[in-house]
Amino acid sequence: MEALKKIIREIPDFPKPGILFYDLTTLMQNKAAFAQVVNRMSEPYVGQSIDMVVGVEARGFIFAPTLAYKLGAGFVPVRKPKKLPAPAISVTYDLEYGKDTLEMHADGISAGQKVLVVDDLLATGGTARAVTRLVEKLHGEIVGLVFLVELGFLGGREKLASYDVFSLIKY
Repeated sequence: MEALKKIIREIPDFPKPGILFYDLTTLMQNKAAFAQVVNRMSEPYVGQSIDMVVGVEARGFIFAPTLAYKLGAGFVPVRKPKKLPAPAISVTYDLEYGKDTLEMHADGISAGQKVLVVDDLLATGGTARAVTRLVEKLHGEIVGLVFLVELGFLGGREKLASYDVFSLIKY
């Protein structure tokens, strides 16, 4: 994974001073690295009969559909409020600086379906935990959560302790 880390561009003081931003676009532009990432992220779940892969807006939309394709599953988007055209369920959750809300189509997951949650980054875990709440509202069975990058020093994995969490690259 060290070779992949070298491909990821690090941008200091973005989006604000003191933050080191990990720009994944440089990894996605590298076709060999992108293929490796998709293959490695899907490996733990091959053969588990995943029904749906849930992807979180916006960068989760890059990885989730590719994993859904690799796993022979459907794709369900999770979006910010008022972006989905059909009836949706929502969850509001706490951030360090306030609250946020996510939505998913009310018919996106059927009871008992096996679900894999995918996003690009696990930081504090708030967004990922909110997504698990959406899936559970629809009585989906969460098989795991997959992240390309995990910022372990932010403790997000602890909020997801009752789930199988897989991250490819750890900082």
